[in-house]
Amino acid sequence: MMYNPTQCPPAAEIDIPAIRAKYRAERDRRLKKEANDQYVPTSGKYAEIYEHDPYNPVEPREPILGETDVVILGGGYCGMMVAAQLKLAGIESFHNIDHGGDFGGTWYWNRYPGIQCDNDALCYMPLLEETGYMPSKKFTDGHEIQAHCRIIAKHFGLYDNALFHTLIKTLKWDPAINRWHVGTNRGDDIKARFVVLAMGPLNKPKLPGIAGMDDFRGKMFHTARWDYEYTGGAWGKPELDKLKDKRVAIIGTGATAVQVVPYLGKYARQLYVIQRTPSTIDFRNNRPTDPEWFKAQKPGWQEERIRNFHHAAMERLAPREPDMIEDIWTELSRNCNAELEAEGWPDITPEEYARRREEMDYRVMERLRARVDAMIEDPATAEALKPYYRYLCKRPCSNDDFYPTFNRPNVKLIDVAETQGLERLTEKGFVHKGEEFEIDCLIFASGYEVTNDLDRRWGIDAIEGRDGLSIYDYWRDGFKTFQGMMAAGFPNMFFTGFTQAGANATNSKTFIDQGRHIGYIASEALKRGAAVVEPSQEAQDAYIAHLRSVAVDNSAFVNECTPSYFNNEGDETKKRHIFGEPWGEGYYAFEAMIEGWRAEGAMRGLVLTPETALEPAE
Repeated sequence: MMYNPTQCPPAAEIDIPAIRAKYRAERDRRLKKEANDQYVPTSGKYAEIYEHDPYNPVEPREPILGETDVVILGGGYCGMMVAAQLKLAGIESFHNIDHGGDFGGTWYWNRYPGIQCDNDALCYMPLLEETGYMPSKKFTDGHEIQAHCRIIAKHFGLYDNALFHTLIKTLKWDPAINRWHVGTNRGDDIKARFVVLAMGPLNKPKLPGIAGMDDFRGKMFHTARWDYEYTGGAWGKPELDKLKDKRVAIIGTGATAVQVVPYLGKYARQLYVIQRTPSTIDFRNNRPTDPEWFKAQKPGWQEERIRNFHHAAMERLAPREPDMIEDIWTELSRNCNAELEAEGWPDITPEEYARRREEMDYRVMERLRARVDAMIEDPATAEALKPYYRYLCKRPCSNDDFYPTFNRPNVKLIDVAETQGLERLTEKGFVHKGEEFEIDCLIFASGYEVTNDLDRRWGIDAIEGRDGLSIYDYWRDGFKTFQGMMAAGFPNMFFTGFTQAGANATNSKTFIDQGRHIGYIASEALKRGAAVVEPSQEAQDAYIAHLRSVAVDNSAFVNECTPSYFNNEGDETKKRHIFGEPWGEGYYAFEAMIEGWRAEGAMRGLVLTPETALEPAE
């Protein structure tokens, strides 16, 4: 089923100034002075619950004290893409180090009922052509994604040197041997030529800071550590039969809860859904992948599809460029182009296109709010579940069963926007507006440490470059990098993800390209006999100056959004943003820039220091 642009009301039929005012009012009543500090880290007294692995036992091993060419922090998509590109660049000596018991990252830890990717799997799942793998459907199940992670790991031989159930504690540069000392919770002291930080943003759960957290005597767990022994069912088989006599509360209505709530509502005796801000939820239409279509694709098809998705979701579809994705992520561009086509493709300025896209934003969100009314019987519940903010202020979702769940007699929405959270927890349950609700189980769908406080997000005690310089101090007031992937003062260290690089709508594409660039620099340094490679201060300053000269200022949009991890929970004082400082000219302009840099072969901007005679490391 394709979307129909006429589903959205015409601009003339909606009062955009009134809606904009409503958006501001809804944002303001959710702002908290504590910002991200309203959440509690899963460390300290909660570490035992959330840092253990409920899925696989920790196998004992001896500490590793030797050398390797590269240590990669992470075994999720990012770490795997970097490792694969290192292999292709000819680097064989490296370790992927990960907290989990296998490859997959967030797809290893998250095994909650109903888990699926919420992006088009043909774009989201990397290296489909290389592995010959066909996703079973548009939005693939989590267990299938984790199985594909294992396929990738086997394809590239990544299991040979992987270190699982291992947490990095310290990274310290040793100028005497030109190596990084990598210290872990397993007693390791690995001496690495290069270190790549590839942990991803969804690696560490967080909890809401509710008074009385230690008073509750029932069962508590985070969705990233789902307890099937308590709920019944199994990963990929979500028959939660043990909840039939249980009163359950789940905190959160984001992307995870949208997938979980229908199963809890189906099986629990009573379900309370505790919501601060509703999600944008369109219909799912999760169709199977056509094997004949898949077989007929020509080489390069996935890259073409990813580029098309990025254009539609992040930039602009070209005139007559088809929308290959056809879901909520691409609707704004698709609708705008449909109307431009109906007008005969007038020659409009970028400013006029931006105006039309903003107008379409209000129209699409009005359509989605009407969907809530159409699916939920109780008017008060429907109103509380309507999203009043701009599209992309929160991660868009799609689900066919979430809204109908609230028509069940055993399901109740507890909206805490007015009270800015629950009043407290008690031994028996939670208190909201002075009323105690008794429950047996409290589930946190409260997300991850997706914060610009990197020490909190990464959970590494110390990352120290030259002269003991801490990366946390160096980046305290904003990122400072060369090409988004290296930093002066941190030799032989590489960064990935959202820093000062390009940002693609498909994260795995970003990770592959960053891995390719890192693999090139590291392999060239080895070929040229360099012990140290590091950007010069002048090159880094010039890069940052150019990056900011082409930057797109979207601070007004971000600051007007409802509080979420997208805007540091509404804290405008923060110097960094979860999405970093992306290349303002667009992702593919950034990709062309670094490809051109590599083609020169001069390693321009980097200082290479030759290996000196050193005593062999023990």
